[in-house]
Amino acid sequence: MTVTVHLPHQPDPVRPSPTPPARARSRRRRTALYAASLLCCSAILTALPGGASAAPAPVPAPAAVSFADEFDGPAGSAVDGGKWQLETGDNVNNHERQYYTGGNSNAALDGQGNLVVTARKENPGNYQCWYGSCEYTSARLNTAGKFSAAYGHVEARMKVPAGQGMWPAFWMLGDDFGDVGWPQSGEIDVMENVGFEPGTVHGTLHGPGYSGAEGIGAGYTLPGGAAFADDFHTFAVDWAPDSITWSVDGTVYQQRTPADLGGREWVFNKPFFLILNLAVGGYWPGDPDGSTTFPKQLVVDYVRVTTDG
Repeated sequence: MTVTVHLPHQPDPVRPSPTPPARARSRRRRTALYAASLLCCSAILTALPGGASAAPAPVPAPAAVSFADEFDGPAGSAVDGGKWQLETGDNVNNHERQYYTGGNSNAALDGQGNLVVTARKENPGNYQCWYGSCEYTSARLNTAGKFSAAYGHVEARMKVPAGQGMWPAFWMLGDDFGDVGWPQSGEIDVMENVGFEPGTVHGTLHGPGYSGAEGIGAGYTLPGGAAFADDFHTFAVDWAPDSITWSVDGTVYQQRTPADLGGREWVFNKPFFLILNLAVGGYWPGDPDGSTTFPKQLVVDYVRVTTDG
C-alpha cells in the first residue's frame, strides 16, 4: 500500500511509489503455510536424579495492551482524536480515484461498537484529484504522533467490502517516515484485499530494495471459496526482533525474517504507527466498473496492540 501520509507538525511528506500496473500480484509470492513449522515444536527433557524435583517453570508475564480502540460511542460520532488523525486529499502515487475527507463524513462510529469507513461515489465539496474532478470520497486514518510501538501482537477484526476496484488495508509505517521517507521507513502490510480477489488477502513487507512490486509477502485464501466480505475476520501480525508472522483468524500463513531479504536491509526493528484506509481504484485493484455499486463500507470491530508485560 503506498499513500501520501500527513504527519503532525511536519510538511506533508509524500511517499513515492515505484509500483507499476503489473502490481497485480507479481509482488505477492504465494508461499506454503508456515503453520506446521511455527506451531509444532518438541521439548527435550533431561532425566532428574532420584528424589529430585523439577524447578517450577517460570510463569510468562501477561500481555499488556498498549493500544486498543473498540469504537464504542454514539452512532455518527467521529473517531477518537486522541488515538487517530484523519488525512485529507487524493493519492496520485497509486492512481487511486478517491478523495480522503476529514471529520465524520466518511469515517464514523455506528453505535454498535464498530468504525465504518465508507467509500461513496460523490463529490460534494468539488474536490480536485490528480485526474481532475474527484469521482469518489473515502477515509484514511493513522496514529502518527499519537501511538507507535516496536514489537507485539497487532490485530484488527474487520469486514471488508466486496466489489471491483475496492482496496481496504490495515498496515503500518516506520515512525521515522517523516525523516527518512519511504521505503527506507519500512512498511508492514498486515492486510490488503483487492476486489477482484474476494477470497484472498495479502501480507507484505516493503523496505529499501524490496518495495512496490518487489515487496516480500504472501497471500492467504479462505477455504471453500468463501469471500472475506461475507463476514468479520481477524487479521494480525506477531512481531518480534528480526521476525514477523502473519495470521488470519489465528491461522498462521507466513513468517518473514532477515534471511528472506537476500542481504537487503531489515528496517523493522523500530517503532511503527498504524494506518487504516479504504481506497477506490488504483494500479493494483483497477478502477470500479459497472458491476460496482456504492456506497461501500469497511467495518472495523476493533484494533488492538499487545506487548509482553
